[in-house]
Amino acid sequence: MKILYHLGMLLMDGLMKLGSRWSPKLKKGVQGRVGLFERLEGFRKKHPSPLVWFHVASLGEYEQAKPLISAFKEKFPFWAVAVSFFSPSGYEQVIKKKQLWVDYITYIPTDTPFHAKRFVKILSPDMAIFIKYDLWANHLDELKKQDIPLFLAAAAFRKEQVFFQWYGGFFRRRLFNFDQVFTQNKASKDLLESINYNQVSITGDPRFDNVARISAQPKSFPEIKQGITAPLMVLGSVWQEDMDLLIPWINQSENMQFILAPHDIHGPTIRRWENSIEKPCVRYSEYIQNQTGWKVLIIDNIGMLSSLYQFGQWAYVGGAFGRGLHNILEPLAFGIPVLFGELKQVSRFPEAGISEANGCGFPVKDKEMLAETMARLKLPAAYQEACKAAKSLLHANLGSAARTIDTIKEKTWKEG
Repeated sequence: MKILYHLGMLLMDGLMKLGSRWSPKLKKGVQGRVGLFERLEGFRKKHPSPLVWFHVASLGEYEQAKPLISAFKEKFPFWAVAVSFFSPSGYEQVIKKKQLWVDYITYIPTDTPFHAKRFVKILSPDMAIFIKYDLWANHLDELKKQDIPLFLAAAAFRKEQVFFQWYGGFFRRRLFNFDQVFTQNKASKDLLESINYNQVSITGDPRFDNVARISAQPKSFPEIKQGITAPLMVLGSVWQEDMDLLIPWINQSENMQFILAPHDIHGPTIRRWENSIEKPCVRYSEYIQNQTGWKVLIIDNIGMLSSLYQFGQWAYVGGAFGRGLHNILEPLAFGIPVLFGELKQVSRFPEAGISEANGCGFPVKDKEMLAETMARLKLPAAYQEACKAAKSLLHANLGSAARTIDTIKEKTWKEG
């Protein structure tokens, strides 16, 4: 299996380079890795201090890492922090501006033995913390070989994952490279213990800490606030599949306004939606120029959504009908009920099931269910109950980052 994995990594490397001819996303990933090791060497020459390496797959996992990084710097203020990404969608977004407490941002190289050995040797981390599930065998093996303290944080496992299958021994053994695994929930802990991995603690999802910070100090958009004249619903990170459901609802809704934030702001998608919506629409880029009235405000730039939920009485978060549900914790942090598409695999997004069980998250599978749910959530008593449930859910799940880093410090101090 090890040989097959190595061959697979070489094949993936080749396919990424080949696919970059046609895929802009792959092109960014391939080009971003050119000169990776040389840049890394330059960074370490300037920052020879003790260093912790955080690895994330993409933007969603980085949102989980942020509160961990902040908590880490409180305990280890003189350490440098390096963050690696696998996906261009995360890396390209994060490098646009300086990240608090982060000293260096890089791609992780393709997971070949040569790349892993070179990367770990140059970076020379004193500790490594991987986030959630983006686990690369050769990098993990190299960290273990160098006896570098290694942790997995915000882990969320499902029984159908390869680690828990009869044929998954190669991947399962890599879990045992970790000195400690911190899970989001008991189900993940139980799965680990079922394969006799027992260095595991339940510390929750650090995204709760992150969204609480955002909701406490959201970005200010006075120009949007002054344009709101009716009860408002924020439609966040929506795809075409979501809009097939939402556009009829928007068209039939009376005395309501909508802030619409597409997941993809490029291409013809926005124009197609504008043509289908029968209410006054304006793009944000145009609105800030002329301040015209609107019923639907379309956000055509990046980085605003997490703070826009402050204006909503309700929220709908997209992705469930397609590639995966986006962040429903952001609107919940503002104490409002959130709707989302009915999930095929609820176990992939435990926050969806938790929010539904607590009475602040509402899956909808079709137009009728959407209309029924919104009719109920417009009733004052039901609405207040859902808002109260959202606030309670947030407060009950705070502190994950501090619990995780406290345990890491205790474990490394004892063993050091």
